Amino acid sequence: MCKVKRMLSYLLLISIPALISSDFITTESEHHKSDYVNSLPNVPNLAGRTIKKRSTEEHGKKPQRDLQIYSMKIESKVTSRFAHTVVISRVVNRANVSKEAFFEMELPKTAFITNFSMSLDGTTYVGAVKEKETAQRQYQQAVSRGQTAGLVKVSGRKMEKFQVSVNIGPTKKVTFELTYEELLKRNLGKYEMHIRVKPQQLVKHFEIDVRIFEPQGIAFLNVDAKFLTNNLTSIVKQTLTDTKAHISFKPTLEQQRKCPDCHETILDGDFIIKYDVNRDLSAGSVQIVNGYFVHHFAPANLSRIPKNVIFVIDHSGSMRGTKMRQTNEALVKILDDLDTKDHFAIIIFDHSFKTWRSSIFQATPDNVTEAKTFVQTISARGGTNINDPMLEAVKRLDQAYKEKLLPERSVSMIILLTDGDPNEGESNPTKIQKNVKNAVNDKYNVYCLGFGYDVKFSFLEKMALENSGVARRIYEDSDAPLQLQGFFDEVANPLLLDIEFQYPESAISGLTKSSYGQLYGGSEIVMAGKILDNNIELLRAEVFAQTANENLTLQTEVKVSEAENITQQQQYIFGDFTERLWAYLTIQQLLEKRISAETNEKKNVTDRILELSLKYSFVTPLTSMVVTKPEENENDTFVADKPSDDDEPLQEFQTSFGHQSKHSSRKTKVLSTRLQTLARPVHSAQQHFHSRLSPLAPPGVGGFVSSPGMAFRTQGRLQDIFDMPIYGPGLPIYATDIPIYATGLPIYATGLPIYATDIPIYASVGSSIYGLVDSDPHFIISINDHSDAICFNIDGKPGAILNVVTDPSPGFVINGQLIGEKKIETNKKINTYFGKFGIGNEKAGVKVEVSTQTITVFHGEDKIIFPWSATAYLARESFSISIVKEKNLTLTMGDDATFVIVLHRVWKNHPLHRDFLGFYTLDSHRLSNRTHGLIGQFYREVNAEIYNIRPGLDQGKPDATMIVKGHKLRVTRGYQKDYRLDPQRGTNIPCWFVHYNGKGFIDGIPTDYVVTSLFDSLYS
Repeated sequence: MCKVKRMLSYLLLISIPALISSDFITTESEHHKSDYVNSLPNVPNLAGRTIKKRSTEEHGKKPQRDLQIYSMKIESKVTSRFAHTVVISRVVNRANVSKEAFFEMELPKTAFITNFSMSLDGTTYVGAVKEKETAQRQYQQAVSRGQTAGLVKVSGRKMEKFQVSVNIGPTKKVTFELTYEELLKRNLGKYEMHIRVKPQQLVKHFEIDVRIFEPQGIAFLNVDAKFLTNNLTSIVKQTLTDTKAHISFKPTLEQQRKCPDCHETILDGDFIIKYDVNRDLSAGSVQIVNGYFVHHFAPANLSRIPKNVIFVIDHSGSMRGTKMRQTNEALVKILDDLDTKDHFAIIIFDHSFKTWRSSIFQATPDNVTEAKTFVQTISARGGTNINDPMLEAVKRLDQAYKEKLLPERSVSMIILLTDGDPNEGESNPTKIQKNVKNAVNDKYNVYCLGFGYDVKFSFLEKMALENSGVARRIYEDSDAPLQLQGFFDEVANPLLLDIEFQYPESAISGLTKSSYGQLYGGSEIVMAGKILDNNIELLRAEVFAQTANENLTLQTEVKVSEAENITQQQQYIFGDFTERLWAYLTIQQLLEKRISAETNEKKNVTDRILELSLKYSFVTPLTSMVVTKPEENENDTFVADKPSDDDEPLQEFQTSFGHQSKHSSRKTKVLSTRLQTLARPVHSAQQHFHSRLSPLAPPGVGGFVSSPGMAFRTQGRLQDIFDMPIYGPGLPIYATDIPIYATGLPIYATGLPIYATDIPIYASVGSSIYGLVDSDPHFIISINDHSDAICFNIDGKPGAILNVVTDPSPGFVINGQLIGEKKIETNKKINTYFGKFGIGNEKAGVKVEVSTQTITVFHGEDKIIFPWSATAYLARESFSISIVKEKNLTLTMGDDATFVIVLHRVWKNHPLHRDFLGFYTLDSHRLSNRTHGLIGQFYREVNAEIYNIRPGLDQGKPDATMIVKGHKLRVTRGYQKDYRLDPQRGTNIPCWFVHYNGKGFIDGIPTDYVVTSLFDSLYS
């Protein structure tokens, strides 16, 4: 039973788009009523937490650890470079008063958070991903009250931090859990995973566990960390086979100590895993899971292609001193690294520009020596004119090609380095971008390096992306020359030109970027897409490119069934990783496209990013995360915006007691993090969840979600959406953005009249078995190896509980409870729908109760409540749940089965209809032959003989005789719409209707499937 509590919501507007690293800090404070905002020490990535006690005790004594991290585990599964990381930190309050624990973590900028939760007093408060605009409205309300606090900020070069807090009662415990995903990027011949470890206290149970599965085979594996002394190196356990790697790090308390009598921890730094995969000169590696594929391409044994580089270097007054010295130092080293077949030129600029020589020259030893002498004389002065030297660089390349001074097969690039915004000549950034784009005209690559934070990075980023390049910030630090050299190393060795990937057009959709100008040595190209044709046996991929000497064509053919079997057998797989990788890659590429898109295109791109972000619960620049937690004090809502690349990190300073502090002024917090606090009392978790539920449809419009409810046999996970209105009897039915589960093809409902109460639902069964029930309630089962279908209705009484699936082997059960309409008229048929489902797995120790209001998960002693009004994701070892707000949930029971429950929202003032649920089976191949139930009995192949087709009682609906399961039945022909191929009119799908509640088709009679409670089995 829920205790009555107040609730506190955190809106974290964070976008974390390839490096794994994040830190946790849990600090504690006495729980006083105060407007003081605590900020925490700087900690990095996934592995750290610090507990610091704010105390009035005399300094010099060792502070007692009232708040103690007693367990911390970072678990990552990497499959085909896609990393899924879960971080769990458990904290206990050993004091006799309440303490506020602050949880702070660092994340890589290239990762997407997919879940964050806090568990306290047996209840888990799950983060929900929602549209950022919603949070921004709350932010503006907070601004009007002058309330602020800092949750998110830039942290160093590759990290962002966010912080939440929770009040812990005496002797109570709290568990923080974070999940995020990222694609590891190959750089200079290796993949790197960084887990920053900085707990700042001894942790009784500390563990890092990383499992890697690479079907291409792992070429090498290295693990390193600066804090790994000789005695710690030996406890890093590495297991490496051909395709798998397992890294485990579990230091004991004694091994964590800096010295035998010390209470300080030695764990402080980055835990780094580096590896690469086996490669040859081939079309690459293709993995397929559930209808989605990912294609990795980085062939070996290729000769480098010459490059032509024009360096455009800022030497304005702001570069004076260290920056100019470091730039000259780096440029000298870069010139030394040029190949003799390369060509180069140097342009330096302040308020005007100056060139080394009048043209572009080959990188002969003499030319390089002369250029180095020139570079060493560059000094800083004047203003910043970016437009003119950039146009001059393009002119130099154009002239060199015209005079045939450059190799025909070569890569030409312009590398701009500047530390400030333009203030001389053409100073309008938009006009400069336009001028450069028109001059380059897709002929050359433009790379922009921003030195420090005085330059507006978004200006450089757009100019680079519009010209097939990238932008990179160079941080003002002692290693700035190494940063510059490191970037140049990435583009120093072109291997291929004009790369194009081709797949069977009719079989593929949703393909990510498939054409690239260059492939550089040490990098990799990754593509992903959906397989439309579920009957395809071979997926062919062709790669066309130019090498240094010839045109190159590479091909590969992948047997779909074999590829899926290989991948699905691996314990390192996390769910449908290819699908989530596809979504991740699509969003990342769309975010880049959005930067340079025109107004109309930008809106479409933005809408698509938002749609995918919400569907897959990714925290991106367009979404925010809401974390709800109990609080005794006034309710607050923290709104934290994701920092942009133009934001400068907050500076930390040392307090008088030698501790790092970030207690900057409130003004600083407002400017740097834009985080606000709102008050809104809510009396319980249940009430809070209900209060956030809102009708899907506007006033006066019915909301009937995914009425057509079709599901088709596919080897892939079924999950495209309706996105047009549909209509029901008497009232229009609102169905925008309705999830429906199909072959990976988009399905659309149209403006044609569709009668909700008469719509049967299609499902297929057989070798890959899917089944569903929806609406009044309608069942459809495919027969004869999916060449035909049978549909039937079940009439029941409101309140009755029907068994849908029972498998006694693992103790698996799915039951649905019927509800009726609001008004029941005498002597008229009672229309019933499923209003609640119970899913239980005795073997996994989990029960899930799904109603039209909430989703409640019972796992062990935990009780977790989700509202339908929020997108959320929960993963445990034996099951996972993914919720798309106000649409559907996907429940995966390990490797055994996957189901979807669709929420149908009806206008709340409708005189008759209520909200109801639909049930879909996506995968059931691991359930036993003893599986039964209204749908479960059809998880085995169904064959039927249909003959004697004749005119029926209704014109256009013929009758026939069907022999099935030894019974001879009269069936009537009807049709259902398939909107995959024709979103406007749909395609008719034939269905034979079995009368009298499926009599003769289902085993027994409908009342045989009635059970007494939501989790009872047919066999109990």
